[in-house]
Amino acid sequence: MDDPDTTGLHATILAAGASSRFGSPKQLVRLGGAPVLHQAVAAATAVAGQSVSVVIGANARDIAPALRHTAASVVVNRDWAEGLGSTIRTAVRTAPPRCAGLLLLLGDQVAVTADDLRRLFAVWRRHPVLVAAALYGGAPGLPAIFPRWAFSDLLELRGDCDASRILRRIADRLVRVPMPNAGVPLDTPEDLLLLAPEAANCDVL
Repeated sequence: MDDPDTTGLHATILAAGASSRFGSPKQLVRLGGAPVLHQAVAAATAVAGQSVSVVIGANARDIAPALRHTAASVVVNRDWAEGLGSTIRTAVRTAPPRCAGLLLLLGDQVAVTADDLRRLFAVWRRHPVLVAAALYGGAPGLPAIFPRWAFSDLLELRGDCDASRILRRIADRLVRVPMPNAGVPLDTPEDLLLLAPEAANCDVL
């Protein structure tokens, strides 16, 4: 496979939410010895090289220092309270102007691996004019790689709408990549215990 730095791909991790159901910033919770957000950055770096950013919002003062020694650049979405739509818009607006594709990954998709993203990337490289999206739970969703023609659609998102509405609308220009790992939730402390029972006494950074 080509060097990711030469492919025109940029990866953005969406991590601006308030983690209200979790009760604390889940982006900083340690899983497998490392903060959840560090794992997402490492997976994204495997396919996009140094062209990785993280959009944060709620708890930005706590989360930003934890990203200081990663390969990712940090973008703050000050309108994070609007919902995921505003975070996606921020991701699009801050993507490098020459990138050919934008990989969007949710910061709490903790079971998604670098190999999962490599498979998604390989499919997109074969069909770069199409959107390549993970398939789980019977429907396409994030992670997904969007070519530039889809950026205008992403900029239309408002409120707490994720990209699934767009993926349904462009079904004829979509390649689905089976990725059951993408559907593993991390919304509550109970979810964390299912993922890692030893996390019962875990804390953040």
